[in-house]
Amino acid sequence: MPSLLLLLGISLWLTYGHAVRSANSAFDRSLLGALRGLDLNVSTASGGLSVEQPFRLFEFFELTAAGAVHYRVATDDGLVEIGSPGLPLPEGELVDGQAHFYDAVYLDQPVRIGALVRPLAPPVAGARRVVIQVAEPVDVRSRFVAAFIRQTVTRDAVVLGLLALTVIGVSAWALRPVKRLAQSTRERDSQDLTRLPTADLPQDLVPLVEAINTQVAHTSGLLEQRRRFLDDASHQLRTPLTTLRAQLDFALRESDPQRSRDAMRALSQELDHATRATHQLLLLARADEAPLQAETFDLAALARDIALELLPLARAQGVDFGVEAGDGELPAAGDRGQLREALSNLVHNALVHGAGPVTVEATGDRAAGWALGVVDAGPGLAPEVADQPGARFAKGRGSRGSGLGLAIARAVVERHGGSLQIGPGDAGRGLRATLVWRAP
Repeated sequence: MPSLLLLLGISLWLTYGHAVRSANSAFDRSLLGALRGLDLNVSTASGGLSVEQPFRLFEFFELTAAGAVHYRVATDDGLVEIGSPGLPLPEGELVDGQAHFYDAVYLDQPVRIGALVRPLAPPVAGARRVVIQVAEPVDVRSRFVAAFIRQTVTRDAVVLGLLALTVIGVSAWALRPVKRLAQSTRERDSQDLTRLPTADLPQDLVPLVEAINTQVAHTSGLLEQRRRFLDDASHQLRTPLTTLRAQLDFALRESDPQRSRDAMRALSQELDHATRATHQLLLLARADEAPLQAETFDLAALARDIALELLPLARAQGVDFGVEAGDGELPAAGDRGQLREALSNLVHNALVHGAGPVTVEATGDRAAGWALGVVDAGPGLAPEVADQPGARFAKGRGSRGSGLGLAIARAVVERHGGSLQIGPGDAGRGLRATLVWRAP
């Protein structure tokens, strides 16, 4: 409606200009007829200037003009003047034989004047040309334009009103399914994340509702994933905390200093396990939601940094530990921080649950993609874990791990558009876990 009103205003402005031009054209033709009539009755045969007024013509012209009509016939030197004295002349030079029309004020009244000049034959004294002017009030033209605009406004208002009613009626009829959809959505339970119905909807709205359904399904999946994460995380932390409390109570009750120290060492080990589980839970949450900080970094240097960081653990485990990443730099693209955490978890799993030798590997390029992983010579994955590598909290029987190492690595590499590849190690022994991704 605002657009239609703007178009209506522009149309009225253009119509007004057209109406003014049309009125001037029509009324100026009437003035021209009066000028020609006077011109035919101007004579200098008597030696002076004379005009025989065509009264019937002027009576008809006054009826057309709906008001008093003024005329003036004068020589160009102004010495002879017949009719209404002092009618204003136009600005600029008049051309012989050409009528000129202009607006002016005469006797404090706005008038429209037509002027015509032609040579005198024979001349009168020193005058060589005669000037003929006819004036009429502009009121009739203004009334004509006003009446025309009123008719146009009335017509456009009626059309606009009918159009508005039609649009309102058609919109109300066409949007009934949308209103029903909106009402049913408002009445839904806050926990209801089922798909919105698309039946009976206008075809133009079906893609929008389908997009909403896709987003709702994605949100529902995220909420379900978070719910499972919180349930599993609470269980994962509750067990070591319960164990810590039991060991602490035992240490407080024990009077034997040696057994008390043994209990404290066990308490320290359990606390380390709980701390690492908490750290891994935070890493997993960050791997799921933290935005990627893409950068270019040296993949070989990253592999060597992880090896140096976990070298004390390898020595404590008595594992032969090394790195295969070439001698030079290996430029790669990705989130270095998250990839570092993913590789650290893979290497830690290999050192704790695998067997030597353990080797950190880094290969690839921008064209073929990059690979970052670890290979060991241990027993491989437990049967209950092999069918779902990278599943959260999945761990073999008797394992004291949190079951999050592979899950963290998988979440990180999948956010890079890659995958976690699990397979046998060298000569079919052990386990090779590799993060594979391409340039974003």
